Order: sequence, then structure tokens, then C-alpha cells
Amino acid sequence: MQRIDAHTRVCALLGHPVGHSLSPAIHNAAFEALDLPFVYVAHDVAPADLAAALRGALACGYRGLSVTIPHKVAALSLADEVDEAGRVIGCINTVVCEGGRLLGTTSDGQGALNALRAAGADPEGRRVVVLGSGGAARALAVSLALHTPPLSLHLLGIELPELERLSHDVAALRRCPVKAEPFEARALRPLLGQTDLLLQCTPVGMAPATDATLVPAEALHAGLTVLDAVYNPRRTRLLTEAARAGCRVVEGMEMFLGQAAVQFELWTGQPAPLEVMRRVLEVSL
Repeated sequence: MQRIDAHTRVCALLGHPVGHSLSPAIHNAAFEALDLPFVYVAHDVAPADLAAALRGALACGYRGLSVTIPHKVAALSLADEVDEAGRVIGCINTVVCEGGRLLGTTSDGQGALNALRAAGADPEGRRVVVLGSGGAARALAVSLALHTPPLSLHLLGIELPELERLSHDVAALRRCPVKAEPFEARALRPLLGQTDLLLQCTPVGMAPATDATLVPAEALHAGLTVLDAVYNPRRTRLLTEAARAGCRVVEGMEMFLGQAAVQFELWTGQPAPLEVMRRVLEVSL
């Protein structure tokens, strides 16, 4: 059991609501595993109180913050400094309190990239297709372009204005060729036949609608890596059919774990104890 005293560094989740969050269990297990003088708590903060909560955390000497729904966009303008990924994506989910300032970033995209590399599927120089154009798709597409430029990036969106914005923002980085078009299931088979990595970034397949998928099974092939951002259930229909087709699969749980590990390392300066964090997450899910 961790000892909590005047020297304990505090990290916290800011969201509304937060009662369902797995982050306190994951981070506190990691702090305890490394015997670090940190503790992680969750604060339910109404949108009108977000600015006060951020400044209050800084005034109270908190070390870092996780920012979740519905505050990710608003927190961007309230931070003192935001890195390039956060600015382009248009939201932040991580704050480091440093030198009296709130430093904002996003760990979602980097966490997914780390999960892909750990699975032996480094996206750099690969042909990548992203399904979706919302928050998860933005985080992954922007992080790919900034940190691990693929050979080509193909965006398939359902909401056209959202897709156009994402395509414009990624193309403006001038790091890799980008093509965007509306999603059509019948076009997937020829497209995925020339693809190395498929990133499924929509809620399709999430519980309770676990029998849903956007990707016809016949479009999947050995040699393709498939990441599904959905982590409940752990094995979505897409991942089950991808494994059956001989694809390398990366569960959404690994993406969730990866972003938590990025936060942990930013706050503590220590490598995250991934296996400890994974065990807690597996039990919780």
C-alpha cells in the first residue's frame, strides 16, 4: 500500500462524469509497482468549472492531469503551452504541470503508435488506411504524419465535413501523401489488397452492438495488420475475422494502455511498467 504524505505528488483525471474510469486503478498500480511517491485521483468537473479546476491543480502543486470527455477541446485553449500534435488534432488529453505552467499534449496517437511498434507493425513507410474521421482517427492520422510518416495515408470517412477537415489538416503538415474519400464497403477489397495497415477508428463493433463491422471478411488478407480502436469487447468481430484471415491484429486495449503509459512517463520520467498496467486493465475489462 502506498504511503500518502506531504511529499506525495498528485496526478488527476478531469472529466464529467468520471465514475466509470479505469485510469485511477491503472496509474496507481503502476506507481505502487515502482514505489513512486505518486497518487492518482479522479475529479468530476462540470464544464463551467474546468478553467478553475486546471488553475487549482496548478496552484495545489499537482504533477499532471488526464483530461477526458467533455473537456478535451476546451482544455486546449486553457493550457499555457500545447505541442504541435495537440494543436493540429484540436484537443488535448494530457497536461504536465511544470514551472508554474500547464503544458498540454495528447497521448492517444503516440500510444497507438507505440502499440503498433510493440506488435511488430511499425507504420513508417507503410501503406495505411484509416477508417473514420472523428477524434480517434484525428489522433492517429496526425500522429502518423508527424512522428512516423507512412508511405501513403488513405482516409475513409463517414461524416464528409469532418473528413475534409482531417484531410486538409494532415495534408498541411506536408509529411506524407494523403488521400481522402467517403467510406464505401464495396471499395475496401481492392483498396485493402494494396494496404499494409488498417486502423479502424470508429465506434462500430463496440458493446452492445458487437456483431457490427465495417469491413467485409473477404477484404481481409494475410500480410495486413489490423488495429481496432474499440476495446470493449477486446476482440471485436473485425479482429476475430482478421485473425481468421491470417492478419496480425492489435486490440484497442493496447491503444488504451499505450496512451496511459505515455502519460505515466511524462509525469514521472520513468518507463511505464506495462505488464502491471496491462494486468489491471485485463481484470477491469
